[in-house]
Amino acid sequence: MTGPSSMTGPSSPSSPSSPSDPSTRAGTEAAGPGDAAGAAEATGATGATGAAGPAPLWLGTVGLSVVIPAHDDEHRIGPTLDAFRADLDARFGTGRGDWELVVVDDASGDATAALVEAAAADEPRIRLVRSEHHRGPGAALRAGVLASAGERVLLADAGLRTPPAELERLEHALAQADGTTATAALGRSQTRVVRALGIPGIPGFRTNTCGFALFDGDRARAAFGACVLDGPAVDAEVLRWVRRQGWHVVEVPVRRSAPRTPRPPRPRRAAGDRRRALVELLRLNAGGLAVAAVFLALAAYVFHGLWADLDGRYLKDALQDQNQWEWFVGVTTDNITHLRNPLFTTAQGMPDGVNLMANATMLGLTVPLIPVTLLFGETVTFALVLTLGMAASAWTWYWLIRRRFVQSRWAAAAGGALAAFAPPMVSHANGHPNFVVLFMLPLIIDRALRLCGGRNVARDGVLLGLFATYQIFLGEEPLLIAALGMLVFSVAYLLVDRRRALEAARPLGLGLAIAAAVCVPLLAVPLYWQFFGPQSYHSVLHGDNAGNSPRALVEYAARSLFGDAETAGRLSLNTTEQNAFYGWPLLAFGVAACVWMWRRTVVRALAITGAVALLLSLGPWVPVPRTDVVLPGPWRLVVKLPLFESVIEGRVAMVCAPVLGVLVALALDRIVRMRRRELRTLGLLGVAAALIPVLPLPLAVRERAPVPEFIASGAWKGYVKDGEALVPVPLPDPGQADALHWQVEADFGFRLAGGYFNGPWGPDRIGIYGATPRHLSNLLRDVRYGAQPPEITPQWRERARQDLEFWKAGAIVLPFQDRDTELRDMISELLGQEPKKVQDVWVWRVGAGRP
Repeated sequence: MTGPSSMTGPSSPSSPSSPSDPSTRAGTEAAGPGDAAGAAEATGATGATGAAGPAPLWLGTVGLSVVIPAHDDEHRIGPTLDAFRADLDARFGTGRGDWELVVVDDASGDATAALVEAAAADEPRIRLVRSEHHRGPGAALRAGVLASAGERVLLADAGLRTPPAELERLEHALAQADGTTATAALGRSQTRVVRALGIPGIPGFRTNTCGFALFDGDRARAAFGACVLDGPAVDAEVLRWVRRQGWHVVEVPVRRSAPRTPRPPRPRRAAGDRRRALVELLRLNAGGLAVAAVFLALAAYVFHGLWADLDGRYLKDALQDQNQWEWFVGVTTDNITHLRNPLFTTAQGMPDGVNLMANATMLGLTVPLIPVTLLFGETVTFALVLTLGMAASAWTWYWLIRRRFVQSRWAAAAGGALAAFAPPMVSHANGHPNFVVLFMLPLIIDRALRLCGGRNVARDGVLLGLFATYQIFLGEEPLLIAALGMLVFSVAYLLVDRRRALEAARPLGLGLAIAAAVCVPLLAVPLYWQFFGPQSYHSVLHGDNAGNSPRALVEYAARSLFGDAETAGRLSLNTTEQNAFYGWPLLAFGVAACVWMWRRTVVRALAITGAVALLLSLGPWVPVPRTDVVLPGPWRLVVKLPLFESVIEGRVAMVCAPVLGVLVALALDRIVRMRRRELRTLGLLGVAAALIPVLPLPLAVRERAPVPEFIASGAWKGYVKDGEALVPVPLPDPGQADALHWQVEADFGFRLAGGYFNGPWGPDRIGIYGATPRHLSNLLRDVRYGAQPPEITPQWRERARQDLEFWKAGAIVLPFQDRDTELRDMISELLGQEPKKVQDVWVWRVGAGRP
């Protein structure tokens, strides 16, 4: 049976913790080894031994302290003490400094204390710490640990559920820990509750409790001295505190047996303990839950205009991306519910179809959310993904920053908020969920950092492979950009700390190989379909201005508090691609923070990473502002590489969002611990001056164009047969894709000619946005947006006939709109037939069964 685990740390187990360790020093100063009176004062207990109850004698440092909390345990405390005395004498000898038993009586109402006092009168190595008030097992454990004098501290229970002989396993693990500190833990029933509430335990453990645990003495006193819970959830609190100190952990299996003298059943008490544990776990993680609530509120604030009227509003700056992504949600749902291939469809782009794996369909979310889509519709799923995804991304960045970089919860929260709500993220929130839902990236980074430690390479490699596989189904380009950022960080770390980087290289390389072995079989079919399947393509044409202008690095985005939409518009591809715009105060603060904390290795590596990311984001050619000079940019080094040729290079600047988030968190963590109030105030004002200008504004919305009644009523069914396509005028493309929303509202009952998606063009299969243009599609669009209709010649009629035949068109549908008279007359002349007015559209039946 699996039970306790052994925890190891960097200091010698037989020597006191280093005075330079503030967390350890705080714990040992609270109640020094052997100071039972100090422990009693700290916990509300009183020390006593023997019948008269004087303060216990100072025994000096001992090899092992066994701490046993007890409450109303007169029926079993005696056999437990006898068993431990016999085992400890046999193991360590009978010398006075070899071991001690510290029993903490938590205000028992029976003879528990008297039995311990009687045993102590016979054996001075047994000590009693008494509490005047019943406070719970957490308080009892804390009192006993703080009163202990051992170089090692073993936690046990009064029922002897784990035999004393199992101590040998923990001692063996301690010996194998290469001179580092160790602890052990045995699971209890509340483990599932701990995990369900998100209480982070020891990585890889199957338990979050310390029922039978071995600690280094000084570290045990530090851990319990830093904890505040009095009830049964103290185990989770201690283990979480231990983990945050970076102390290593090794799991040790032990044998667990039924108590020799079972406690009489007390159902009400057991239920009360469970309720108390639940309350304490909520209290323990109240700060984390509060942070999550703040992130969720901030995300709801950003998207509140959309949520106010999901049926009637559309993100104003989304261009056609909201239509496209809602279509992705709908087509995935339609494919899965009809047992069709989720990687391909002919719903638009007739007759060639769309390679869905080669588009940002985010199958990792659209598939699990199919029930939501079926119940509430595609727009609800779209809004839910954006809102919850942004909040979840902020929380995982917060989790990573607090776990790896800072102690202050709210410093980590500020860093996480900046990483997820930075101006580029808010810009992409207009219609690019794949660049907003990034909650897996911090988990991937954390797993890679664990691999660098080399403690459990196989497990971490497998998990990294699974995490990366899932991220592929959320967004490949964000993963590629994140991988580029992590590569730059690794090279930077090699430059600033060569020894540690080389030490990490071997386990990291092995772990990456294991991760690749996990990914390849899981992704073989989807990636083959993406790169070699129907409608696959390579590279994507983005134009020559996809890099960031140098000015874009220091200006503000359109939806930042200090932003100017006109300026941001001139310096970006469009409103969804404002990929930098951090503002000069935030960049200046980042530089100042790097200078201030330059001695820290991680700060130097982050500074190099951020600088390289900004330089790469300028693109292959960099125009010098206010001049005609154009310089070659560093992106030229990678622009022709596979995969990178499809990346919009300006997006590489998004790497700076988490970099700046970590720097802000590190700076805040240091600022709040400054002793001088004036310096703290000055530092906090500096952080505020950097962050306030880039605070996000709610995304702008507009009224959504209504779906024609011809579509909404189902009247289209009389004009478009199975296998035929509906041809809207103009055809849907990246400039106007409302017809995709028509199709969603019609439950994908018809297919569309044209469309808005990524697909191949020409013999080289270069990626473009939308279907391959044809003569008729270009003509309809030109006339719709102002061009004069040409003279209709036989050549035009033949081209129109060929295009309609290629699309397998069933009907041409012209909604009432601007220039609909010119369009109607031109189409009638092209087809040689007049349209039929049906509700709010003009319809030409052009299929095989036309009248």
